[in-house]
Amino acid sequence: MSEKRRDESELGPIEVRVERDNVQRAISQLKRLLAREGVLKELKTRRHYEKPSVKDKRKRRDAERRRRKDARKARSGG
Repeated sequence: MSEKRRDESELGPIEVRVERDNVQRAISQLKRLLAREGVLKELKTRRHYEKPSVKDKRKRRDAERRRRKDARKARSGG
């Protein structure tokens, strides 16, 4: 699944329609949209204060993880 995020200019309300009284499907669709937008990850990181040094370490670790993942995908042809 590709990370498809909106630009800053596209930010606005996220809309999910409930069709045929299927609220559970609409909730799961909303959760997927929020996860794709990165809202849930942002909430998790903002729950507690993160020291700048810890934040830098986390960002470097995440970047390295992404590089390894991309390299693995490139080797396998996927």
